[in-house]
Amino acid sequence: MTRSGAPRTSSRHATVAQRRPYTPRMPAEERRDQLRDAALQIIARDGYAAVSIDAIAREVGVTRPVVYNVFDGLDSLLHSLLDRQEKRAVEQILATVSGPPDLRDLGGYLRRTITDLAGMVAADPLTWKPILLASVDTPAAVRRRIEHDRDVVRTRFQALVELILVSRTPSPGVDSALVSHALIAIAEHFGRMILEDPGSVDADRLASTIATLFLPGRRG
Repeated sequence: MTRSGAPRTSSRHATVAQRRPYTPRMPAEERRDQLRDAALQIIARDGYAAVSIDAIAREVGVTRPVVYNVFDGLDSLLHSLLDRQEKRAVEQILATVSGPPDLRDLGGYLRRTITDLAGMVAADPLTWKPILLASVDTPAAVRRRIEHDRDVVRTRFQALVELILVSRTPSPGVDSALVSHALIAIAEHFGRMILEDPGSVDADRLASTIATLFLPGRRG
């Protein structure tokens, strides 16, 4: 006790109080995005097995209660993240593989589309790493989403292939569905290369080569 009768506060307790972490308030939706972004960073860097409430809180620099104040738990957070990333990825692809193409300039359309797809992956690696570089610990539910979205994109590719085939005379005996599967495989292969070593892919050269395969003997 001090002479005035007030309880004595030790310097140690004062220091602890001063160092007590404080999490600044943030609008709810902004906090949701911050936590989802943190989870995505962990997944892209360390895989799904490394994701936990503690890991997300450490990534952001907040306490566990801050996370639980926004999401009921890890499942709720990951479900919200997957919804957001699925929407983002599909929108990016469908916006890039837009149509219908100008049949008078199919070569130019193909080259532009392929270079745009390569640029799309390079510009947003956090979205594409968990998709194109899915690790062995990727949950089955996530793999099912990836497969579903892959088929959505493949269908768009197939429609494009059919337009190209119709424009060619004589029309070759080509199975558009098989070609669309091959295009998906090619796109994913080079997408992985871009993510792992961006300088290893010459997007212009890739685009010109694929355009030539589809439209041999044609220019433009």
